Amino acid sequence: MTVEQKEIKREGRGTAKLFDERSLAADYATLQPLLKQGLRVLDVGCGTGAISKDIAKLVGPTGRVTGIDNTQYFIESGRETYADIENLELYHADLYTYKPEEKFDLIISARTLQWLSDPQKAVNKLKSLLKPNGILSILDYNHEALEWLPEPPASMRQFYATFLRWRSEAGMDNMMADSLPELFKEAGLQGIEVLEANEVYTKGDANFEHKVGIWSSVAQMNQIVDEGYISDADRLKAIEEYNNWIPTHAQQMVMKLKEVRGINKN
Repeated sequence: MTVEQKEIKREGRGTAKLFDERSLAADYATLQPLLKQGLRVLDVGCGTGAISKDIAKLVGPTGRVTGIDNTQYFIESGRETYADIENLELYHADLYTYKPEEKFDLIISARTLQWLSDPQKAVNKLKSLLKPNGILSILDYNHEALEWLPEPPASMRQFYATFLRWRSEAGMDNMMADSLPELFKEAGLQGIEVLEANEVYTKGDANFEHKVGIWSSVAQMNQIVDEGYISDADRLKAIEEYNNWIPTHAQQMVMKLKEVRGINKN
């Protein structure tokens, strides 16, 4: 195994651990009223399947949950971690070429479309995998509306603005949460609903510093330095000053998140 391969595997383990910390109750709470015994559910961009396994428990033994993700290590990790969940199956698959044997009552995708350069193509594909009267539920962010209280150091504000510009110029939608209703409409979905699902982290919460520190983790990425968007010195300064700001000044962070639902009436 090369040094590069070892590094990729190490980073994969770290990201997999972060995915394993997720749960339906904490990270997709608005979905729970839709879950009924016997449903056939597809989770697209499932990571390790942490949320998928909670869904599998709620749809019961007569239901089934399939999770797909295009990162093989996440799927391998999830298969090992959740091997005892009999009605959960996880596959390494690409959404656009995925061809299941049967269609689904409910398809979900959490925090995934924000990374795609052609989300309309993705929504169209997801609709095609629904049974008649099946429901599509997508949960995603509007990164442009992120709120910090008080404002973090200028170095982190600079990094965050640069990060959003990098995403935008790579074809990703920083306001995906607010773009979803139009994408659903264009795909022909009906009965479209929008549910507020903001992530609010307030000083004193048990996980406050960990959750607010997500932007230090994001700033660890070297890609935007390699592509000339920001200097490494400015990136490292943002991490240092932000990490110092969190325990001393940070009071609250609100990440704007929405769940959008639509029905396949075809």
